Amino acid sequence: MKNILFAASECVPFIKTGGLADVVGALPQYINKNEFDVRVIMPYYTCIPAKYRDNFKYVTHFYMDYGLREKGVHVGIMEYEYNGIKFYFVDNEFYFKCDSPYSSDLKWDIERFTFFCKAVLAIMPVIGFRPDIIHCHDWQASLIPVFLHSAFATNPFYSSTKSIMTIHNLKFQGVWNIDTFKYNTALPGYMFTPDKLEFKKDANMLKGGLVYADYITTVSETYAEEIKYPFFGEQLDGLLRSRSASLRGIVNGIDYKVFNPSDDKQIFKEYSSKNFRKYKAVNKEKLQEELGLPVDRNKYMIAIISRLTDQKGLDLINCVMERICDPNTQFIVVGTGEQRYEDMFRHYQWKYPERVSANILYSDQLAHKVYAAADAMLMPSLFEPCGLTQLISLRYGTVPIVRETGGLKDTVTPYNEFDGTGTGFSFTNYNADEMLGVINYSKSVYYDHRNEWDAMVKRGMETDFSWGSSALQYEGMYSWMINW
Repeated sequence: MKNILFAASECVPFIKTGGLADVVGALPQYINKNEFDVRVIMPYYTCIPAKYRDNFKYVTHFYMDYGLREKGVHVGIMEYEYNGIKFYFVDNEFYFKCDSPYSSDLKWDIERFTFFCKAVLAIMPVIGFRPDIIHCHDWQASLIPVFLHSAFATNPFYSSTKSIMTIHNLKFQGVWNIDTFKYNTALPGYMFTPDKLEFKKDANMLKGGLVYADYITTVSETYAEEIKYPFFGEQLDGLLRSRSASLRGIVNGIDYKVFNPSDDKQIFKEYSSKNFRKYKAVNKEKLQEELGLPVDRNKYMIAIISRLTDQKGLDLINCVMERICDPNTQFIVVGTGEQRYEDMFRHYQWKYPERVSANILYSDQLAHKVYAAADAMLMPSLFEPCGLTQLISLRYGTVPIVRETGGLKDTVTPYNEFDGTGTGFSFTNYNADEMLGVINYSKSVYYDHRNEWDAMVKRGMETDFSWGSSALQYEGMYSWMINW
């Protein structure tokens, strides 16, 4: 049996702020259980819902050296089994008593997750789980490979353990001054040099993980290429170019048990690729009614389900919103984020109450209803490591309109009217007029070539973006690394 440990700051169903949680929650379930024992470790936040927390089992606790502190720090271990996967939770109320997994104070978060990284390695010998591979996700878990090469380098328990660093979003790196890192890590001074953790006179957690991990993955093949160049590389492109032989992209999947329009209790009317022509319209009319929009199945309904941030291309939408929202179009937004974008969508709802519905909140149930009702999903991202929204949209027969970047380019095949192929619409340049041209083209196909539109919807619904194929790639990578 090959032992794999996932280490991450969030995981469904316990805590979620983004796609990272979906990956960490879903992927272990699809790995072959006859060959791999995959377990997951994350912080024991007090904001994990009581229905889970109340069933966690206390294992033990101990005290651990943490950085240059004089006293040892409490490390508790909680355990829970969910869907056949064993989860461990690192308990320390000082660090993980919180209303949400991340605070607004980056220095504090760096201290909390540095503690988490060291605690993960301190816990494994106590519970007797010797990982062949520790799969570390994003900056919050990125000091684990560093500690494997420093504090735990001579520990025989980890003599054959290898590490993988997965980048879900390179933009977030955990950067603070070196003195703070030295206090929190007790790492030797030679590790804070430009070829290791030093970054523009500060220290960078993610960079440390990328330097010391045995292998690096990211969440789509195109993003793995993009981040080797300055525009997408977030100032780590040089390091990623130097490690390109140990870097690959594996596109994320989605959990087809959770996202299944033929068995989704959160939508108004279930449907499949065989009867969507009839029942997607029912979902559309019911949603129009719920949101107070004119009930008319012939309106072209475009949706955005997203964090409202610069990354998502919302400035392009702002440029041409007046021209997107013609009298035949309804525009639905679900999400929260930067104030200016929240206000922008509220303004258009105020100006065009019959055309725009701005839902400045995140509701899983509303999101499912929108996936089932909308005709098109707009994702004009500046960059997008993988993106799950377009995968869910395809599953629900909602045609993605995307910019060709990262995972969007890898997963949405542009519609070709001449040979009748494609699953969505795409544009290349980060340009509002180019985006508008593609949106208008999609409208013309929807209204004037409805049979071709329906065929495209069917192709999208029948494309397989479940975790199955991605899991096979991870299994191959794990086996190859263990046999080095």
